[in-house]
Amino acid sequence: MEETKPSRLQYFPVMMFAITMGLGGLALDYKKAIEVLSFPPILFQILCVIVSALSLIIFCFYMLKFLKYPRAILSEFTHPVKLNFFATISMSALLLSNIFHNIAPLSRTLFFLAAGFQIFIALYAITYWLNKDIEFAHSNPAWFIPVVGNLLVTTAGVGFANHTLLMFFFSLGIFFWIILTAILFNRIIFHGMLAQKFLPTLAIFIAPPAVAMLGYLRINNGEFDLFAEILLNIAIIFALILFALAKSFYKIKFFISWWAFTFPFAALTLALLVAYEKTSILLYYFLGFFSLILTTCIIIFVGIKTIQAIFRGEICKEE
Repeated sequence: MEETKPSRLQYFPVMMFAITMGLGGLALDYKKAIEVLSFPPILFQILCVIVSALSLIIFCFYMLKFLKYPRAILSEFTHPVKLNFFATISMSALLLSNIFHNIAPLSRTLFFLAAGFQIFIALYAITYWLNKDIEFAHSNPAWFIPVVGNLLVTTAGVGFANHTLLMFFFSLGIFFWIILTAILFNRIIFHGMLAQKFLPTLAIFIAPPAVAMLGYLRINNGEFDLFAEILLNIAIIFALILFALAKSFYKIKFFISWWAFTFPFAALTLALLVAYEKTSILLYYFLGFFSLILTTCIIIFVGIKTIQAIFRGEICKEE
């Protein structure tokens, strides 16, 4: 039975898993930087410890919330915006599967659990959109997370799942990336800018083409062909658009949604480093190095803001 007296745990948001997504993406960046940029392994090892510890802590807090406040979980699960962030749980697990790919039993277990939840939340989100009378104002780039997150399955599943299964996830992600991009551009251009709280989610536009490129290389035997190059260029274009909009972010009050900046830039960084590894084009080297430094700075900045917000009691509050 739920307690009648509210506590901060009751308002512990599922969006907290975006923290482990950002840090997990950065860990994979430094893992690739060891091979491509000759970075010392110690940075990757430190990030592995941090992301593993935080993933466990956040998961335990959310499970405790599930046990004590199931109605609060149900409220999030039926909310037109918060629903999308449940996919950050499976995506965080997929990133951990990638990080610990050399530990086969752990990586395989994480992959299959995450892939199962990912397809469940994707189908649930799609049917939710089709069955509910959703206001257009509720649409935002977070809609990408539950369906386009399936692209991440293809980056973690090589060696664990066969080509047919990986192509299924890849096709689902690509199709809804195209559909949702059109919907969301229509919403932003013709129906007003997003609410201040969700402005950081504009960065999510970068992630689908970047992750799609990485997944495509995995299922295409690592060949960096014309399609892979197109996907990478689209991710770069969205990053440039975000830089052009930078002044819109200067006066935004801190929200946990700021972590939406982190994973897309981490995904772009990894895509650029992999592109350099495949092509030896120096432009990708410099862009990848710059993006790695930028992503690291963004995560440090948002991490400090998050810690400050925790001490000020601004996290886990009723909205």
